[in-house]
Amino acid sequence: MQLNNYFWYFQKAIPERICDQIIQYGNSKEDKLGVTGRYEDKKLNKKEIIDLKKKRNSNVVFLSDSWIYKEIHPYIHLANQNAGWNFQWDYSEPCQFTKYKKGQYYGWHCDGSNKPYSKKELGIGMYGKVRKLSVTVSLSDPKDYSGGELEFDFRENDPDKKRHIVKCTQILPKGSLVVFPSFVWHRVCKVKKGHRYSLVIWNLGWPFR
Repeated sequence: MQLNNYFWYFQKAIPERICDQIIQYGNSKEDKLGVTGRYEDKKLNKKEIIDLKKKRNSNVVFLSDSWIYKEIHPYIHLANQNAGWNFQWDYSEPCQFTKYKKGQYYGWHCDGSNKPYSKKELGIGMYGKVRKLSVTVSLSDPKDYSGGELEFDFRENDPDKKRHIVKCTQILPKGSLVVFPSFVWHRVCKVKKGHRYSLVIWNLGWPFR
């Protein structure tokens, strides 16, 4: 799918006090190692953990509180309109509060899939739908860490392009957020110092036609 805009950002959109509340709330919960699709819903052995960390190494907590969605949803709608995507979506998955410590990262990946969610036990909100819009909110002050940059690779969406990596420096200020189609490839570079906290939300709709 060719797009005029591969992402849309808002700087300092979420108040710092809200960012601090999310960090405090997320840190009050027990975290777990973030996994990729092939490792979901299973207890990993040592070999599988080593293999997973070659692709992804971060700790996550899932939050589903309405006050968090209330802060972020308006920007998803606005980005969807302003970027010209106009994707149909009507449901948000639990928010992923993500912790990146020194040495942690998430390699190249995309959030979307061609196959809709098929597990009926997930609930009516997710069943039969696909991820369409992803959101990353920067919760940390950039002075508190180095590295950990969010990068996009737009070449994956246009085979004729040369490798086209773009650093999303626009969301470095605390409270900034970026919205992008869930099929866009991206990564989080290795954190060199400090802690980077972010919030990720995947937003679902009926499959593209």
